[in-house]
Amino acid sequence: MARFTLPRDLYHGKGALEALKTFKGKKAIICVGGGSMKRFGFLQKAEDYLKEAGMEVKLFEGIEPDPSVETVMKGAAVMQEFEPDWIVAMGGGSPIDAAKAMWTFYEYPDTKFEDLITPFGFPELRQKARFAAIPSTSGTATEVTAFSVITNYQTGVKYPLADYELMPDMSIVDADNMMSQPKGLTSASGVDVLTHALEAYASVMATDYTDGLALKAMKNVFEYLPRAYENGNDVEARCKMADASCMAGMAFNNAFLGVCHSMAHKLGAFHHIPHGVANALLISMVVEYNAAECPRKMGTFSQYQYPHTMARYAECARFVGIQAKDDAEAVQKLIAKIEELKEKVGIKKTIADYGVDEKYFLETLDDMCEKAFDDQCTGANPRFPLISEIKDMFLRAYYGDNKKSEN
Repeated sequence: MARFTLPRDLYHGKGALEALKTFKGKKAIICVGGGSMKRFGFLQKAEDYLKEAGMEVKLFEGIEPDPSVETVMKGAAVMQEFEPDWIVAMGGGSPIDAAKAMWTFYEYPDTKFEDLITPFGFPELRQKARFAAIPSTSGTATEVTAFSVITNYQTGVKYPLADYELMPDMSIVDADNMMSQPKGLTSASGVDVLTHALEAYASVMATDYTDGLALKAMKNVFEYLPRAYENGNDVEARCKMADASCMAGMAFNNAFLGVCHSMAHKLGAFHHIPHGVANALLISMVVEYNAAECPRKMGTFSQYQYPHTMARYAECARFVGIQAKDDAEAVQKLIAKIEELKEKVGIKKTIADYGVDEKYFLETLDDMCEKAFDDQCTGANPRFPLISEIKDMFLRAYYGDNKKSEN
């Protein structure tokens, strides 16, 4: 048996923020991060729409990147005092992730973070409030996923929270909020979307319900990311990338991800490479690795008898317009197309190019490999990796393919 879960309502398209006018209830709290939502007027607009709906509105501002346990508990305390009927999270992945956790502690104030780290073991939410997510970037797709990541900076532990109870009741994907994304964020988040789609399509948990979303998302990225990168005011490109992010999110929310994300998580944690960039540096090698016709071992939870990932990637290649004489050629051309896209949007070639010190990288390499192997995303990868194979991909990503044999 498989499950496919989505938000109850998803409003999308330019101007979709007006959906806030339809909210029913007495009180709403808006949770935001840095000043961009305020600076560009979106926070005020959201507040005005909620007041137009007859609601009392309170703001919780200043949620940091990689939100902390302390921020979550502070926000939950504000909610317990204010008692909102709606929690509205606006911004990038961080404020939405933080607000999801705040929601849980608002409804269950005696809960501890340690009680929530077992995947899909949450208490039943919506006892006090419903949740709306409004993204300002085209990348994380946390507005349509059941995941949240919170950091304990005292211990250095990241809490990956996962439960369908965390699925927003409403998602508002308004491209107006995304027009101000700088080039670097547009690039990194856009390739992150492509990685979400590719990993969801290759996942051992993929189904017909997730496949269509993943394919259309990756096609949108190839067609519209270069346009959004070159001209941030291209409304059509911004809308199509917003759609791509959301569709890829719905796909991986149900099919899950793979070893590219496992490795990217550790590259970010150890060396502070932005998540989308980390995925971009690894995804081509992971596609090549997964496409092996005779892997040593298939994925842990395979839904099929024989390896077929090369054929799956070839389907992706043909859907985005690649013509090839056979599946092997299609996969190689898909990898070339990914590399061409990365070059168009300013992704550098190697980890070294992003200023990561070689000595420190090699000192942390074994620890990164072990933690990537244990990452929760690895289980859905179609090919079960050896730690030595993860190490080889990290080295190739650091030095470039031409130096991989020297290490």
